[in-house]
Amino acid sequence: MIDFLKANQPVFDFFLLTLGFAYSQQIVLRCGVFSLASAAFAAMGAYGCAILVVNLGLPPLAAMPLGAVLGGVAGYLVSIPLARLRGVYQAIATLALVEVVVAIALYAEPLTGGAVGFNNIPKHVGTFEIAVAVAVVIYLLHALSISRIGRGFDALRQDEYVAASLGVSSSGQHTLAFIVSGLIGGLFGALQSMYAYSVEPHQFGFNFMVTTLAAIILGGRRSLLGPVIGSAVVILLPEISRPLAEYRMVVVGVVMVLVVLYTPQGLGDTFLSWLKHRRAQRTSPPPALPLAEGTEPKKSKGAPYGRA
Repeated sequence: MIDFLKANQPVFDFFLLTLGFAYSQQIVLRCGVFSLASAAFAAMGAYGCAILVVNLGLPPLAAMPLGAVLGGVAGYLVSIPLARLRGVYQAIATLALVEVVVAIALYAEPLTGGAVGFNNIPKHVGTFEIAVAVAVVIYLLHALSISRIGRGFDALRQDEYVAASLGVSSSGQHTLAFIVSGLIGGLFGALQSMYAYSVEPHQFGFNFMVTTLAAIILGGRRSLLGPVIGSAVVILLPEISRPLAEYRMVVVGVVMVLVVLYTPQGLGDTFLSWLKHRRAQRTSPPPALPLAEGTEPKKSKGAPYGRA
């Protein structure tokens, strides 16, 4: 058993990193913002932390929070122009942001290493550190979801005009969602740079966006359980279908299409909805049996109506 865990530890670490990026993506989708900027925030956090540690000699414990702050600042700056956009226009704008960040990482070779990547990064992060970061993020997001801010996010996702009539500021909530998304994305980008020895621009390109978005779509965007299940499916499905060799990606695509068709809310959110429905059935009183024809309901033996 111990040998099995050691052999699959990199897969588990990759699952934890993907889960962190999925939470960065989920927070904006929960607020009703169709954003793909989590890849840009992760790239900023990864490169920022690597440069601070390798080039400037900053301790990793100080560089990783600064990488998260860099992502949060980027989220705030991005939210200013994106607050006026909605729907697919937000997706296009954030996709353009990711491409700009990747292009800067490619062509700023003296600072980022260019296409070769930023290499020779000392490893200061392992499974324990990533797991602690995931636990802290889950706790903070849970506290946020049960607060007034979380209820405002849910109201905006369901109907922005109704939320505005209830006093919810869409621009303020969107800005806050982008800041939280940037903080989480920057933090896990910094963790990845301190874990993987190197950072390359293509790590945060199209495949990164598809993987992160698929984890939310497959798991669900409303509950904290959704990204856990979605990330597990995204990471484990290619490993399980590995014996199929060249047909592996076909199997992965078919499974994802089936999940989207039959559980449009996501596996995690669908399971929680089913569990809530089951609990409601157990606590609700049984329905009254229909009376036979010609019979009248029995009257109470107590005092007649109108008397004390």
